[in-house]
Amino acid sequence: MSLTHRQLFLDHVAQTSDFPLALEIERAKGIWLYGKEKKYIDLISGIGVSSVGHCHPAVVRAVQEQAAKFMHLMVYGEYIYSPQVQLAQKICEILPPELDNCYFTNSGTEATEGALKLAKRYTGRTQIIACHNSYHGSSHGALSVMGNEKFKQNYRPLLPDITFIHYGSWSDIDKITHQTACVIIEPIQGEAGVNIACEAYFRLLREKCTNTGTLLIFDEIQSGFGRTGKMFAFEHFDIVPDLLLVAKALGGGMPIGAFIGNKKVFEALKNNPILGHITTFGGNAVCCAAALATINAIENEDLLSQVAPKADLFVSLLVHPKIKKIRYKGLMMAIELESFEILKKVIDGCIADGVVTDWFLHCDNAMRIAPPLIITPSEIKYCCNIILKNIEHFTNN
Repeated sequence: MSLTHRQLFLDHVAQTSDFPLALEIERAKGIWLYGKEKKYIDLISGIGVSSVGHCHPAVVRAVQEQAAKFMHLMVYGEYIYSPQVQLAQKICEILPPELDNCYFTNSGTEATEGALKLAKRYTGRTQIIACHNSYHGSSHGALSVMGNEKFKQNYRPLLPDITFIHYGSWSDIDKITHQTACVIIEPIQGEAGVNIACEAYFRLLREKCTNTGTLLIFDEIQSGFGRTGKMFAFEHFDIVPDLLLVAKALGGGMPIGAFIGNKKVFEALKNNPILGHITTFGGNAVCCAAALATINAIENEDLLSQVAPKADLFVSLLVHPKIKKIRYKGLMMAIELESFEILKKVIDGCIADGVVTDWFLHCDNAMRIAPPLIITPSEIKYCCNIILKNIEHFTNN
């Protein structure tokens, strides 16, 4: 007798917890995930990825057309090919002029790794400053700048010369000196439960980095490409970073990331040593074609202008005495409850009712809400009713 997919999953796919959701999904479209007998609303966009919805027609078409031409060439070498060049041009067009060079990667984690290397190489310095409760990926370098010891302690030793500051603390900015290669920071802290510092803080941070010759790295892996109502979250703060990290929503469901900066800074990767950073699959043609189609869809469908009113609708509907606080910027939202124990029951109840959500890595008493930007007002109302129903049930029983 043949084994079920569920049993094969448990037997052969490496698990990272003792309690995987194990939802069997056969297809996805828009905001919906479809199993054999049940469908679910994906209220977290596959953790910030499917911002234009699952299987967006333009993205699918771009993938199919490019796959029929070629899927892989030598990515960083002597070849010039349209999908990569067009995507780089498009990204630079929607960014400030000083951000004019893209290095494509496979993921956000790899964008972090490349940016940290580039900052050390360009400045000739070794100190890296990161924030408490930050998250930038799970590889060794990215883990080194994660601001939560719980997730790091069993993997040490990690990178040396890392200093942590408190996100939003003006006094901690003084820790940035002429020995600092870079400050890596999320303009909106994602896994900390959507923490948002004020514009004045970021202006002071930008000024300090400029004065000390320190590269300011903004990690927009979660917040980029429309999630906050602007194409990039740093636009809310009226400053420009030296390096920008993107991934997740960029590919419309395909795996791609990038670190982006000024051409002068990227020159440092050309020599001493030559090939200072290389990748086999970063900038893959199919992924680049998907990413270009994704950015065009965000623009053509005017999704940015829809984010704020949809977020306001969520906030207006999610009213309950057991909700302690709602932190949000656009459709990057955290719904804070009393404890993880209560939240976990609420989340499990929502999933059982067909609405998929979860909690944050460094904030386990807050529910993550980050739906595809295409979600409609009626779908928002439906989701809020499910959430409120489960909050009411599990906080009164």
